[in-house]
Amino acid sequence: MSQSETFVSHLVELRSRLLRAVVAFLVVFVGLMAWPGADFIFDLLAQPIQNALPAGTKMIAIGVVTPFMVPVKLTAMVAFVVTLPVTLYQLWAFVAPGLYQHEKKLALPIIFSSTLLFLAGIAFCHFIVFGKVFAFINEFAPSSITAAPDIEAYLSFVMTMFMAFGLTFEVPIVVVVLVHMGIVSVENWWRSGLTSLWRPLWWPP
Repeated sequence: MSQSETFVSHLVELRSRLLRAVVAFLVVFVGLMAWPGADFIFDLLAQPIQNALPAGTKMIAIGVVTPFMVPVKLTAMVAFVVTLPVTLYQLWAFVAPGLYQHEKKLALPIIFSSTLLFLAGIAFCHFIVFGKVFAFINEFAPSSITAAPDIEAYLSFVMTMFMAFGLTFEVPIVVVVLVHMGIVSVENWWRSGLTSLWRPLWWPP
């Protein structure tokens, strides 16, 4: 097989892998739109700020199509997160033939654990951080202000926080990859971590 034929076969396989990921995303997205529905998903996402707002206060939608588009975009994001393992597996299956055996053994655990850690970061942010943050903000809001957050601004804020916490929870995966690649060693990592922890107590910055 010539080099051009090999390149074309790789492109065909990549298209096939990506198509499977897209189909999985569309199936989950349509399923979530059917049940439990985009409105239910958004209400669940808005629960932390609704609990912190004064009784009887509701969020607002400034844009004309915002009440429709925001829940749909949120449902699409949820579908993407749910199908993330499928997408990562398809990418892994595409590059797997070019990996060594020990790299193949490491890839699947990394895909599985990174997905779990990312979801754990999102759950931690939603169920623990948001409740504290929104309650704190509401307590310090002046009495002359009626809090009525816009749902589009709220979605943007929430997605940014979810991404930040999700990536933060991926630090153990980054450490494992760096150690496996030989960029850092476990001994140096522990030594630098303990030094940075204790240095403020006994050494000037």
